[in-house]
Amino acid sequence: MRLFIFGMGYTSKVIAGTLRAAGWQVRGTGREGTTPFEDSAAVRAELAAASHVLSSVPPARDGADPVLASYGDALSAASSGWIGYLSSTGVYGDTGGAWVDETAEVGTGRRSARTAADLAWQGLGPRVRVFRLPGIYGLGRSALDRVRSGQANRIALDGQVFSRVHVEDIAAGVIAGFTGPAGIYNLTDDEPTSQNTVIEEAARLLGVAPPPLRTLEEAALSPMALAFYAENRRVANGRAKRLLGWRPRYPSYREGLRALNATTSPIMASAAPEPASSDQ
Repeated sequence: MRLFIFGMGYTSKVIAGTLRAAGWQVRGTGREGTTPFEDSAAVRAELAAASHVLSSVPPARDGADPVLASYGDALSAASSGWIGYLSSTGVYGDTGGAWVDETAEVGTGRRSARTAADLAWQGLGPRVRVFRLPGIYGLGRSALDRVRSGQANRIALDGQVFSRVHVEDIAAGVIAGFTGPAGIYNLTDDEPTSQNTVIEEAARLLGVAPPPLRTLEEAALSPMALAFYAENRRVANGRAKRLLGWRPRYPSYREGLRALNATTSPIMASAAPEPASSDQ
């Protein structure tokens, strides 16, 4: 079996590593990939040889998808083969903390470009699986790293909750999608909760005091971070459980942070963390 990945980034590398360990051939574009995105002949040859294709490339600001713009004809022309796209739960917009599933309206929030790309990938036909992802965390990219580096914030916003998912659970969900029916799947953990609660748990595991509680104004957040806090929703994962047989290994932030804390070496703990991942 052979997977070709557009955009070999943080999440895609975990998917690739899992599959390679199972004997798959995995190639892709991006800094960690083997094929330059601009090399049309090489990419098209890889697509012709691949049994599965996955894209994690984000859209442009106007919603245009770089992969579909360059290689959509090759993807559409293939009459067989598995196609997957890593999208975002940001397409659901703000729900005031209410639950949403895959039947909810999309395109009402700040991620209009994500929505356009999400719909464009669905337009490739019944072979496509779209995986909508919330805030992603994992080794080197979690609340533990932000607390260690002094970059963690606790924001005074009562009732504000977010969904999140461990990167290893994304890999498991995508792989489960190889044999499950086509369609849209939310891959999230079981317990949406406030960012403050997650930061407090990370501080407890590290044996340090949590950062002070601040207002949005006091925290002086970036425009991207402010936009993140402007939305409030709980994302349901029941469809992936029912149709893919997927269950998150880390059903909440507690299990995920405990596992990361147990596997982080002193060298890694002292290294500069990767940027915090926000809602996809």
